[in-house]
Amino acid sequence: MAAYIIRRILLMVPTILGIMALSFVLVQFAPGGPIERIIAQLSGTEISATARIGGSASGDFAQGGAGGVDAALNSKYRGARGLDPQFIKQLEVQFGFDKPWYDRFGKMIWDYSRFNFGTSYFRDVNVLQLVKEKLPVSISLGLWTTLITYLVSIPLGIRKAMQDGSRFDLWTSAAIIIGYAIPGFLFAVFLIVVFAGGSFYNIFPLRGLISDNWSDLSWPMRILDYLWHIVLPVTAMVIGSFATTSLLTKNSFLDEIKKQYVMTARAKGLSENQVLYGHVFRNAMLIVIAGFPGAFVGAFFTGSLLIETIFSLDGLGLLSYESIVNRDYPVVFATVYIFGLLGLFITLLSDLTYTWVDPRIDFETREV
Repeated sequence: MAAYIIRRILLMVPTILGIMALSFVLVQFAPGGPIERIIAQLSGTEISATARIGGSASGDFAQGGAGGVDAALNSKYRGARGLDPQFIKQLEVQFGFDKPWYDRFGKMIWDYSRFNFGTSYFRDVNVLQLVKEKLPVSISLGLWTTLITYLVSIPLGIRKAMQDGSRFDLWTSAAIIIGYAIPGFLFAVFLIVVFAGGSFYNIFPLRGLISDNWSDLSWPMRILDYLWHIVLPVTAMVIGSFATTSLLTKNSFLDEIKKQYVMTARAKGLSENQVLYGHVFRNAMLIVIAGFPGAFVGAFFTGSLLIETIFSLDGLGLLSYESIVNRDYPVVFATVYIFGLLGLFITLLSDLTYTWVDPRIDFETREV
């Protein structure tokens, strides 16, 4: 197993290089950029609702171009008319665009290999520090969503398989499919209206991960306050996540129950629980475990964007989206790099979990 883990870790290097190279190429062809956004702000054409260009940065740029006249008529940047070419050149140096693409890509890979992600273009904050500030929100939403989904879906799927075709199977299938069909953001709005001071009850807080006086509370009260704040956003995220895992678990168990070794185990006089958990469980759960990395990464990052926005939770999902919209390339590439590494390590962890569930699996004899 040690040799397999080493091979997988070594393969992560070209994989993450490929991810970053593809992202870098896509950015080169994407319309707009940080310089265009500065120009748009100075010309009064910036209309993005999510723009967060810092006042100090734009002020410095404005001073640099205050004496500009109509000398930038032939500038390669849209909207640069009336700005001094020297000012445009200063912006290129500021953002590193005065260097060839291969120099910029090589420097980025070298810096990222040392987890040096630089500074945000428009926030004037170290990118790693910025990610750390947003991480608690995404960790809370991702971990709780994944944990609750699996704790509910796996037992539910097993029971549905054992009672296939019964009333319990039918009404639970109907319930989870309806939940799957309801968009998470729509259910989040419903929860706010009903439980967060909308039109009915005012039980749960509407925004934030903790209360303003959280630091003054005792540890038990801090835990309760934290749980009090995440009830609604986590509920909104998990409502549609039960269907896939539950039905996958049910179908996997049904397939295994029909196999010959199960009939043989029952013929030997083993109890139903011994057959189910001693023989069927290991084989049936492999396909469920295979979907864990995707489910975790999805809940941890992409699935939380709208929920973070609705509940005013400033996490990584919202940070990534705003960085893409604002062309904040250091934050964009850093989040892609971090998400990619995390996804690769979670996939490796998933493979290791295979061997824990079924020790008969031996990755040492497989080619990676």
